[in-house]
Amino acid sequence: MSKRIDIGDFILANLETHTADIVTYTAHQFGISRQRIHQYLLGLIAEGKIIKTGKTSDTRYFLTTGKILEFEEKITKDLAEDKIWTQFVRPMLIRYPDNIYKICQYGFTEIYNNAIDHSEGSIIFSRIEAEPNEIKITIMDNGIGIFEKIQRALNLSSPREAILHLSKGKFTTDRSKHTGEGIFFTSRICDSFSILSSDMYYTFRNNDWFLSDQRREDFGNGTFIKMRISLPSEKTVKGVMDRYSDSEIGFGKTIVAVRLSADADDPHISRSQAKRLLIGLDRFQHVVLDFNRVEEVGQAFIDEIFRVFQNEYPNMRIDYVNARPDVQSMIDRVKATK
Repeated sequence: MSKRIDIGDFILANLETHTADIVTYTAHQFGISRQRIHQYLLGLIAEGKIIKTGKTSDTRYFLTTGKILEFEEKITKDLAEDKIWTQFVRPMLIRYPDNIYKICQYGFTEIYNNAIDHSEGSIIFSRIEAEPNEIKITIMDNGIGIFEKIQRALNLSSPREAILHLSKGKFTTDRSKHTGEGIFFTSRICDSFSILSSDMYYTFRNNDWFLSDQRREDFGNGTFIKMRISLPSEKTVKGVMDRYSDSEIGFGKTIVAVRLSADADDPHISRSQAKRLLIGLDRFQHVVLDFNRVEEVGQAFIDEIFRVFQNEYPNMRIDYVNARPDVQSMIDRVKATK
């Protein structure tokens, strides 16, 4: 075996434990110059075996077949999510089945683009973890924070209300650049989708949003998003989109968690709560209201939805699911008076 092959094999065998100092470590082991090691690294990059991130003292190298990839980019006018995907992430994930690869591509590029266009931050940090049963994608920025930004855009009383409007789809703080569909579809094509911002940690899993007590002590301002994609998953991006789309009107259906329109300990009783729930739903042709974990509703709340709003948009189809007996009784009572 030639010395060139020995050195190349050595680099590949030791890269995961020496991502930041592989040049110095290899040069010391073989007693050759750093410049020579750089030549080997360039060859391995060209062969598609390793990924280079960062510049100068921040340079790191990762195996394309490895378990972890991390990199950080400054937000500039030239930063583009598709180029970042192609340069860094694609070489690591291209080995996976087509549906998994496309889920990761859609989720990464949508969320990365949101950070570029909306975060008002200066840095985006990304981490890809390839585990035996799942892929985890983390994207974190140091900006204003997604919930606070939505709160400002809609003049909401608290950032907690922001998750309700974010969950509907078609919501964006910059309609000239975005349709507002990215997070809606990404949360549904992934097996778990989490957002940490403004000291709130929401996870979308099993078709519902959950407020988690989990916190990251090292996380400050900005938005932290983690996507989990199960490797046995049979989902496809097209299949998920088709569930909410019409061949003529496109993205025309949404499912809304009603309980997000009030604080956890408050009943859903007022017209104001219903009006907050209904903000933006006029953009859809079919709305499904999910009453899961809603213990109590008031007549005014239900009337605002099923009589006042429905009369204002008679061509909209409003369905509901998971209504408890008391909730169902109130819905039936209001519908009987229409």
